[in-house]
Amino acid sequence: MMEKQQIQNDIAARVAMELRDGQYVNLGIGLPTKVADFLPEGVNVVFHSENGFTGLGPVPAADEADSLIVNAGGDVVTILPGGAYFDSAVSFGIVRGGHLDITVLGALQVDEAGNIANYMIPGKLVPGMGGAMDLLVGAKKVIVAMEHTAKGAAKILRECTLPLSAAGVVDMIITEMAVIEVTVDGLVLAELRNGYTAEEVQTATEAVLIIK
Repeated sequence: MMEKQQIQNDIAARVAMELRDGQYVNLGIGLPTKVADFLPEGVNVVFHSENGFTGLGPVPAADEADSLIVNAGGDVVTILPGGAYFDSAVSFGIVRGGHLDITVLGALQVDEAGNIANYMIPGKLVPGMGGAMDLLVGAKKVIVAMEHTAKGAAKILRECTLPLSAAGVVDMIITEMAVIEVTVDGLVLAELRNGYTAEEVQTATEAVLIIK
């Protein structure tokens, strides 16, 4: 069984395979930020960080880190040649103006209608939604990158039970177990990963998967 860090790296690497040359891509906080470390050779994309810059690069070596260059989650990152800094108004103008080809976000829950809950657990103190609502409705494609379950409990549900960040916006879910496409007919099991079987994926998923 993979350790948590291995699982997250594995998911991030698989997400990176979905990116295409020339795209503008936003990476959400947490696991999605790792995608920048796994960009396939020859694929050049512009990563957008909602706190105000484009040209987000991979995590720097410890002796090369600049504490003033951080992503939306406060993690130290790099900025690549040609990158640019700007204020929040410009940053969210990019998001709301439909200029992002893809946004990659984590989630607490996703359901078979493409609804997503990723910012709040009722009754618990959490930071809040951040820019998730804008990103989810502003990007042309939404990829959810997350572990398939949380302490054994399903995260891919028939219907979300937590407050929604956005409704009907998710296009693809990538976990350590599978790649799942959200379609008008429901959730399609598009790819099995890491040796899991369709039966194992369905058992770990509350929503009914369409298996072709």
